[in-house]
Amino acid sequence: MVPLYHLGFKSEPQAEFAILPGDPGRVEEIARRLGNPRFFAQNREYTTWLGEDNGRNIIVMSTGMGGPSAAIAVEELAQCGVRTLVRIGTCGGMAERVRGGDIVVATAAIRAEGTSREYVPIEFPAVADIEVTNALISAAKDCGAAYHAGVVHCKDSFYGQHSPERMPVGYELQNKWEAWLRAGALASEMESAAVFTVAQTLGLRAGCVLGVLWNQERRKRGLDDADGDAVTAADIAVAAVRKLMGSGRG
Repeated sequence: MVPLYHLGFKSEPQAEFAILPGDPGRVEEIARRLGNPRFFAQNREYTTWLGEDNGRNIIVMSTGMGGPSAAIAVEELAQCGVRTLVRIGTCGGMAERVRGGDIVVATAAIRAEGTSREYVPIEFPAVADIEVTNALISAAKDCGAAYHAGVVHCKDSFYGQHSPERMPVGYELQNKWEAWLRAGALASEMESAAVFTVAQTLGLRAGCVLGVLWNQERRKRGLDDADGDAVTAADIAVAAVRKLMGSGRG
């Protein structure tokens, strides 16, 4: 096995599918939705468990926050044989129709971060794999979730989004935020662009499903909103991986 400096694997996980939450604290919870869940490795922000479906291993591994650590996760998982990745996480709603508690399946990501720029020029889009995306949408329908599929905003600075007025480049952040809203971006998060771009350059399949925590734009307008979480998104990610495994493709 190629040494995996960051992930800390001591042996081959023997898995072609990986589910990637950002938070290490969600890994065990997601793995326990699978058969035979067991701890596999832990190093830095990367906590890894394995689960099974029909005797085949599935990796559940945290990526930490942001593009750099997510890109390293994809790079090193590819080195040990992973070919299909599903990011599961949380996001903040942007489009008015997206409420807290809803699900967003990201079909593509606005590359407002820095990691993907060290892979391909900015003109190249960060796009999810169509088969993985279709599996996520099908799983969302099966779960009866209120879901939306479309473009998400991916950034590097959480506080650049939530407190742009105190940043020296606040004028740029606020103008671009308005542009993303007018263009129809559904939600904002921090890892999808890196995951999609690195997967594309390595010839992997990647998709992304997000639980909406809240929608700051709805709250600004005095519209009803709710607090959400990542529980339904985790169920959808697991169901989608099972669908993809059943299709016979890694």
